[in-house]
Amino acid sequence: MKKILVTGCNGQLGRAVNGIYAGNEDVTLFNTDFNIEGIKSVDITDIDAVLKLCREERFDSIINCAAYTAVDACEVNVDTAYRINAIGPRNLAIAARETGAKLMHISTDYVFAGDGNKPYTEFDQTGPKAMYGITKLKGEEFVKGFADRYFIIRTAWLYGDGKNFVKTMLRLSEDHDEITVVNDQIGSPTSASELARAVKYLLETENYGLFHGTCEGQCSWADFTKRIFEKAGKDTRVIPVTSEEYKILNPKSADRPKFSVLDNYMFRLTTGHTFKTWEEAFDEWFNTLKTV
Repeated sequence: MKKILVTGCNGQLGRAVNGIYAGNEDVTLFNTDFNIEGIKSVDITDIDAVLKLCREERFDSIINCAAYTAVDACEVNVDTAYRINAIGPRNLAIAARETGAKLMHISTDYVFAGDGNKPYTEFDQTGPKAMYGITKLKGEEFVKGFADRYFIIRTAWLYGDGKNFVKTMLRLSEDHDEITVVNDQIGSPTSASELARAVKYLLETENYGLFHGTCEGQCSWADFTKRIFEKAGKDTRVIPVTSEEYKILNPKSADRPKFSVLDNYMFRLTTGHTFKTWEEAFDEWFNTLKTV
């Protein structure tokens, strides 16, 4: 039986990973998070703690779902962002190399500048503008530098079980007749379940390296919000604004990539794995959400 360490197990992807492996008698998941009641607490920023755990448990694979994803907060809490997004992956990579485990690390579209108009492939030049993307890129570099057998999947606009953009919009619609949403930031809303499917697929291979993993297609945040309200039967109006206009209203917000659509080029080139369109995946997830 294979044993897999899942860090950040209480996040959206961590929960989806647990869902994708549910009922699989050939795999045992060792779930960890940080200061979550009822879940083993492991601080991935502590190299000694990480090495001790991995030496004792001898995992076959490590799935790193842990990240400091509060984009605006990363600009203020820079040390925390580096510790979780860069040092944490470094520590897991060192432990994976020493114990012979495969390492699956999740990264982000924010490693790109987002100032183009063509989907980014894994071969395109990075150039993050926000501290979140800067620290996540450093995490990628550490994984590449220290791990022998690794997968890195960059994803974007993730939603699933937990706090996310969809639920925020639905909550705001309860007491707002209209909501202002940016319409010049373009990306690919991605279901955590679809990403978890890709994680499981790759982990069962020796096809190591860097991958982009998002649902197919693209839209703006405003378009995504309209789809959310349409599915929920909400009458709340979506008022499109530019990033510059949003910045005036929210001066402390970090810069976001304007065009961060990821091309799943390496998945297409080296595997038979495909992702659903963002519309199909969202509708599927939302229908499940309404019955919970």
